[in-house]
Amino acid sequence: MSFEILLQDDRLCAINKPTGIMVHRSNIGTDREFVMQNLRDQLGQRVWPVHRLDRATSGVLLFALDPGAARALGGSFMNRRVDKGYLAVVRGWTGANGVVDHPLARHGRAEPRAARTDYERLASCELPIPVGGFDTARYSLVAARPETGRRHQIRRHFKHISHHLIGDTTYGDGRHNRLFRRHLDCHRMLLHANRLALEHPSDGRRVTIEASLDGEFARVAREAFDWPDEPGRPASSKESDGDRHLR
Repeated sequence: MSFEILLQDDRLCAINKPTGIMVHRSNIGTDREFVMQNLRDQLGQRVWPVHRLDRATSGVLLFALDPGAARALGGSFMNRRVDKGYLAVVRGWTGANGVVDHPLARHGRAEPRAARTDYERLASCELPIPVGGFDTARYSLVAARPETGRRHQIRRHFKHISHHLIGDTTYGDGRHNRLFRRHLDCHRMLLHANRLALEHPSDGRRVTIEASLDGEFARVAREAFDWPDEPGRPASSKESDGDRHLR
């Protein structure tokens, strides 16, 4: 497997990670293929991961190409000097924008730590398919910006406000996941890291990396939300309230 390279220089490499592959080996996984090993083989050199994405999440994934860059970027992530942007499809119609400020614990017995996610609804749709006692099914396409980096933060935060991510088999709503599989032929979690902005470890200049949607997510965005291929752009200036109703 080879990856789409979004940015590469002598110290950094960013790829557009596909869904369904883990970043590196895990004691709890049985996967035989990982991003780190494949990217190392693709570039012909060692790589250092500086952050991670879940197996089911696609999008911008950044690696350092030397230990010094890895240390510098690790400090940037730890000190929240990196801006992270995601696109997600969630059940229901969210507000136009909002903030989820809800502490999260890494493990069940661990002390919860502060966690905050800002979000904006980019578009919405209503499908003429009964689900959960309702005659139709409503969904929102949202841009999410986590200010902290807790485990599964976006997924857990949207569950907390009852707008579960579509395709999330851990924190999601099975009824809506099944609807997307049966009626939209979508079998993945609809969460995509579309933007990463950070200071370059060599000279401190601000670097912004973007990854377009592709595959099932791009198709669902186009068909259900009339969303363009470019990340971060509203679907249509004609629909000022962001709502699109499918009949």
